[in-house]
Amino acid sequence: MKVKAVGPIPPGYDAIGAKLAIGGRTASDLVAQAGKTPLFVYSRAHLDRRMAELRAALPARIGINYAVKANPHPDVIAHMETLVDGFDIASSGELVMVQAAGIDPARVSFAGPGKRDDELEAAIAAGATLNCESEGEAARSIAIGQRIGKAPRIAIRVNPDFELKGSGMKMGGGAKPFGVDAERVPALARQIIDEGAEWRGLHIFTGSQALSADAIIEAQGNVLNLAAKLSDEIGAALPKLNMGGGFGIPYFPNDEALDLAAVGRALHEYMDDLPGALIETELCLELGRYLVGEAGVYLCRIIDRKVSHGTTYLITDGGLHHQLAASGNFGTVVRRNYPVAIASHFDTEPLGSVAGDVGDAGDVVNVVGCLCTPLDRLADQALLPRADVGDLVAVFCAGAYGASASPADFLGHGPAAQMLV
Repeated sequence: MKVKAVGPIPPGYDAIGAKLAIGGRTASDLVAQAGKTPLFVYSRAHLDRRMAELRAALPARIGINYAVKANPHPDVIAHMETLVDGFDIASSGELVMVQAAGIDPARVSFAGPGKRDDELEAAIAAGATLNCESEGEAARSIAIGQRIGKAPRIAIRVNPDFELKGSGMKMGGGAKPFGVDAERVPALARQIIDEGAEWRGLHIFTGSQALSADAIIEAQGNVLNLAAKLSDEIGAALPKLNMGGGFGIPYFPNDEALDLAAVGRALHEYMDDLPGALIETELCLELGRYLVGEAGVYLCRIIDRKVSHGTTYLITDGGLHHQLAASGNFGTVVRRNYPVAIASHFDTEPLGSVAGDVGDAGDVVNVVGCLCTPLDRLADQALLPRADVGDLVAVFCAGAYGASASPADFLGHGPAAQMLV
């Protein structure tokens, strides 16, 4: 059988004995503590290390905001509160989550193209910044503020004429549901100021999941130049610029990690030569996946091992209802394997050739979930150490867009457990 490679396991994971260790504890110990599989485990050490790397590489004046949508688990939010400068949310539900963590709403900005009136009112009352995505949304926000007697804090999300090249999801350039077309921003900003709202600046998010430092550097330069141009046209100081993010992580075979040092060097150069309109502007990056993605591992247990027409299947109690992205059903055109390992034999290298000469130490297997659909696949034709019923499978890069971005109620199997260690 032809072998398909699995993605690269993120750095920082090792073994205790033969077993995968996360946060200094074996996967089996963590499952025992949780009392069940499947289980998402999030590593504090990985979160801390990633933030330390960013602080060391980026200019000190650039703040880092956490995009809660990447992973809204309460313990993750509470830990990120100790690490980041601000939070970006995408619903009133996420507003409730950050407030429950004791986060000052003044540190929070709210983006999203379809904010309901009740969501706008909740954000205005709390004192969060609204990244308004249309003239209509800005008008509704101002009217709500007048009704409740509180001036809304409003920034404008800009739909720029450029995009982040090579990004997994393009959020700017051309017709988009996100943001106000750049040429319409100055008039809207002046209207917001004239109506008595608190002017909070611009939000320019061009794309996500880019691994090319050159593409990110180019987009950041374009963002800074556009923001300066718009500020001049508005005729008022720009209090804050959310420069977006787009930093990607390696998921698939042949993916290479983002060159953070190169991005940092370019940002230092940009800061040394900022346009005059931005000299006093508060600058921040909005990052989600890059902060938490590699910190998460999804653990599921093998409940059956079967052979069909010469193909070996490891059937687990997990699946796409928890890890939609790993199954290839979350925007992937061609399905490729995420980083996957046998957690029970993490120190074992599978033996054998790609032609299928494997023996007891290794297997070419399909790892699948428990759902009644052929879409429920966690790894295809992967060469892994020999695994049997009861062993644990680990799917890495599960810290972002995992539990909360998957259809947990599909077929009634229910949600996975989650823990921060």
